[in-house]
This record gives sequence, structure tokens and C-alpha cells, in this order.
Amino acid sequence: MSKTVSIDIRSKTVEVSNQLLRILGEVETVVRAGSFVSIIGPSGCGKSTLLRLIMGLDTEFDGDIRVGTNPVTGPGLDRGIVFQEPRLLPWATVLENVAFAAPASAAKSQAIANARRLIDLFGLTDFVDAWPKQLSGGMMQRVALARAMLNLPEVLLMDEPFGALDAHTKTILQTELATIFEAQKTTTILVTHDVEEAVFLSDYILVLSTRPGRLTNIFEIDLPRPRDRTSSDFSKLRFEILRAAFSDDVVAHQSV
Repeated sequence: MSKTVSIDIRSKTVEVSNQLLRILGEVETVVRAGSFVSIIGPSGCGKSTLLRLIMGLDTEFDGDIRVGTNPVTGPGLDRGIVFQEPRLLPWATVLENVAFAAPASAAKSQAIANARRLIDLFGLTDFVDAWPKQLSGGMMQRVALARAMLNLPEVLLMDEPFGALDAHTKTILQTELATIFEAQKTTTILVTHDVEEAVFLSDYILVLSTRPGRLTNIFEIDLPRPRDRTSSDFSKLRFEILRAAFSDDVVAHQSV
């Protein structure tokens, strides 16, 4: 079951050369259960840092993050994450890479069955016994997505998962992800530099300011699905959000 993600960050700092550097300022919002939200903003504004805080990979910050009613105190099976690099185990097959995400308490037969179901869902049936070195970049990201979804996470986090792919492969995977999201309705938070990708996939887009990243705008993407990238409404919204991503408006405090 998908869960809400409540974010109330006052400040996030890191120590660089014996000095404190403020990475994030005020970011306060609620991501509704079952929604797809993208985070955009200038390079270095703290987008990936924010995702790490939600995942629980970093817990040193001033504020509070909750999945449902539970505070985030570290990584957990309620959240899955996909990075820009697939980070597959090179000595394991596609099936073994996906099944690897199963908790130690899970029955091996059930983990394998769930992994096969996701491999089929992501169109990798013919590559179930392939090694990562035998896969294209797009195929490896499909495996990474399947692995992240193995435990039916309540929240799926993605840090520029298609950023290193060529334009054609990226478009194909964006379309596949949109289709899977419509079927699964997992609460999804995507960090991306690609405004077109954000408009194509999202229900809402959060815009962060330059560092320290603050939430400056929230855009609702009220376009029918499946979305047409060539439509005038799509192009107009893309331009509006692209312009806003480089502005420094008043901090927004609202729910999505």
C-alpha cells in the first residue's frame, strides 16, 4: 500500500574543509499517497541530498520526515531507491540481482517467484539468466527498477535513473515507467534535471531554489495520460516550469 511522505526540513548542513555548508533550507510539503512527484532545480541545490534524507541514508538534519505516521530514522523496506547507475552485482544473473533485494526472512521460492514476475513486467523475460555485462544500459536500469520494487515498497525514490541513457532509450523507459505507475500507483519521488521528463511523468513538480535549496514552487500537472510531448499544452507547461526552476520566489508551504 502506498503511503504519504511528510517533509518538514528546516536545514541540512555538511562540513567541508572544517566549515559548515548549508545544503538545504526550508522544504515543507506532503506528498500524497499514490502520487508521482518530481523534484527539479539548479545543479547543487540539494535535490539528491533531499532524496537521501527521505530514504534514511542520511539522518543528520534539522527537521522531520515521515512515511505515513512513522518517522524516518534510517533505511527501510517501506522505501525502494534507484540511482543513476544501476549498481548491479556483476557476478549475479538478472534473476539473482532482483531476488537479492528480498529480506533474509523471506522464503527463497517466494522471492524467486516475485522476482520473475517483475522481470516479466519490465520486459526482461528473455534475459532472466543473463549477466549484467550482457545487458544494455536501458536493460540494466530495468533490472534496477525491478529490484527496487521487489518488496512492494510504499514509496519509490529515484535519483536521475535515466540521466546516463541515450535519448531514445530514455524516452522508451519513461513511457514504460508511466505505464507501470498507472498500474501500481506506488508513491514515487523522482529527482531529475530533465523538465520534459518531469512533466511527462508527474502529478506534481517541486521546484527548489539555488543552494541552500528551498521549496519555491509547486506545479500541478493537469494533463491527461498518456501524455503527448508534442501538444501545445505540454510545451507551454514545460516552458513555464523551466523558467520557474531558475527563479527565487517566495517559499511555498503546501501539500501535494
